[in-house]
Amino acid sequence: MRIRVVGAGLAGCEAAWKIAEAGIPVELYEMKPLRFSPAHHSENFAELVCSNSLKAERTESAAGLLKAEMKRLGSLLLSCVDSCRVPAGGALAVDRDLFARKVTEKVVSHPMIQIRREEVNEIPADGIAVIATGPLTSDALAGKISALCDGSLSFFDAAAPIVTAESLNKERIFAASRYERGDDAAYLNCPMNREEYERFYEELVHAQRAPLHEFDAADPKVYEGCMPVEIMARRGPDTIRFGPMKPVGLRDPMTGHRPWAVLQLRQENESGTLYNLVGFQTNLKFAEQKRVFGMIPGLEHAEYARYGVMHRNTFLNSPTVLSSGFAFRKNPDLFFAGQITGVEGYMESAASGIMAGMNAVRRQRGKSPLVLPETTMIGALSRYVESGGAGDFQPMGANFGVIPPLPEKIRDKRERYAALAARALEDLDRALTEK
Repeated sequence: MRIRVVGAGLAGCEAAWKIAEAGIPVELYEMKPLRFSPAHHSENFAELVCSNSLKAERTESAAGLLKAEMKRLGSLLLSCVDSCRVPAGGALAVDRDLFARKVTEKVVSHPMIQIRREEVNEIPADGIAVIATGPLTSDALAGKISALCDGSLSFFDAAAPIVTAESLNKERIFAASRYERGDDAAYLNCPMNREEYERFYEELVHAQRAPLHEFDAADPKVYEGCMPVEIMARRGPDTIRFGPMKPVGLRDPMTGHRPWAVLQLRQENESGTLYNLVGFQTNLKFAEQKRVFGMIPGLEHAEYARYGVMHRNTFLNSPTVLSSGFAFRKNPDLFFAGQITGVEGYMESAASGIMAGMNAVRRQRGKSPLVLPETTMIGALSRYVESGGAGDFQPMGANFGVIPPLPEKIRDKRERYAALAARALEDLDRALTEK
């Protein structure tokens, strides 16, 4: 029986390929060229819209580890990159047109894949299917997905930055909840005196913002209901001090007094390796986020697992509707893959497509889903999709903060990342042997 895959982007192509390579017929639906999203211009599959960089290749980097795991899983996309490379230092970058053409040629020529060039406006009602329609899912289908998920679908990212716990300056931070309510460790607090706050404020309101994509600029709804902290600050020096940086109910144990302003950090994951900057949704350039937010006591040397972003992006509130195998909880015959699941990035989307495709095959064959160990990058991202976000789910890309720490402490960051990568690949090989 055929498995349907809707969307021939990075995730959809990987999902279709894994299913076809398992000997199961695939119907792959793609609405181009009958209809293009605001960001797409080519008829080819796997179109890279925003950048031609697929990030670092070094295995001891998060992006490199992700690709190493994908290669072990038989990635279609990574089998196409070598003939499309362009110089990019230590990163992997491709000629995007040549890359899309190579992927398209492989997919179209696979004897088990039938291409259907048509728009899908309904969720498949019978049989096994993978929805991989991307961050610019058509309005009609997005409406059906939203209804299916009881409204658990977002249409833009408004994400605050996330930093690693180990990079925080603990000497400047104290743990407390406002008015000493609840668990004292619920928040980490970065206190500022008046002089520190005023210097920070001046830099914040004059910092450079990221340019909008044309399709974001044309849609003002992207910014309704979630104002960037730098725009809020422009309303006056005290606006954010009485908003996300309000100090009420907090006392700095170092001074015994209430701070002039406070940035609160909230734990992002179960293992406590990641914290998000509460109320700091932002559209500043990434370098500006690091520079300006680094003026806040405690964040002087912070490492960012995810920078703040604000742009149009259709994605599920996945922890409420998806399993870590990328199946819809209410209907395990329906899988989702790609950025619509809440992973962020080209390769992250592709990796989710691999997993959705593999698990669609296992579903067809009556097997339980394959869930990789959370010590692997793909396994950790899958777990984030299932249970991440601490009640405020926002997309996440590959970073070492989502992986559980090593049992032993390694101070040198390069050595620590190399050890995490070695453990990940060893655990992945073991999981694939046992599957």
